[in-house]
Parts: sequence; structure tokens; C-alpha cells
Amino acid sequence: MEGTLSDQIIDAAKEPIIGFNEKDWSKVAASVTPGYVYDEVATHRKAEGIAAVLDIWKAWGAGFPDSKATFHGACVSGNSVIIEVTWNGTQTGPMLTPNGEVPATGKSFSMRAIMVNEMEGGKVASTRQYFDLNTMLSQLGIS
Repeated sequence: MEGTLSDQIIDAAKEPIIGFNEKDWSKVAASVTPGYVYDEVATHRKAEGIAAVLDIWKAWGAGFPDSKATFHGACVSGNSVIIEVTWNGTQTGPMLTPNGEVPATGKSFSMRAIMVNEMEGGKVASTRQYFDLNTMLSQLGIS
């Protein structure tokens, strides 16, 4: 890795998202700690351990195979890295919700999000992701 220490920490925090963009689940697993905790604030889903996290992420990937985050900005404070992204995707598969499965709509979405990552030993130990679920559902035509 080149760049400042802050750049290196930001790059490490981006790795799980890059792995998701590529749907490369081994890359995701390699970039987080064994006890990785993912907290998806908008959906109230929280998972501990990479296997549980990948269940959620693989479901998103199945419903939105082209889904991808574009990075906008990031900042570092101590062991925390805050990353701003825009998520884009098309729902060509079913979307799992707490109320059951929503069939594919064929519609696309674009929404901004913030991810607060806690780093440990050069890997992501936890992520809290904040996004506007209502914006996404509205764009998909789901009430």
C-alpha cells in the first residue's frame, strides 16, 4: 500500500465494499476480522461473524446482481473510518424483507449511504451502514 497512513486505513475499510461490488465473497471475508459485525440500520438487521454477514450480503447480491457502491469521500478518526457511497442496482431477483420475499421488479435504484467502520489490525471489525430504505423502495415501486 502506498500513501499516507490515513489513505491506507481508508483503503482497508473500502475492501469489503469492493468485494461486494465484485460479488467476491472470499475477498470480503479476507478484509474483515473473524468476529466482524454488520449493522444495517435501515432494515434493523445485525449479523455477527462473517458467515452470518455473507448470508445478508449474498441475498442483496441475488436480488440485485449488478448492485455496486461508488465511493465519494472518507475520513478517519482514530480507529473509525466513515465512508460515503452511492448504491446503484437493478432488482432482477427476489428481495428478502422481514415481511417476506418481494419478487423482482426490474426497476433500478440509486441511493446515498454512509458506512461507519471500526478498524482492528488493518481489517474491518464492524460496520454500521445508514441508508434511506424508503428512497430505495419508492424507486423500485414497492410500498
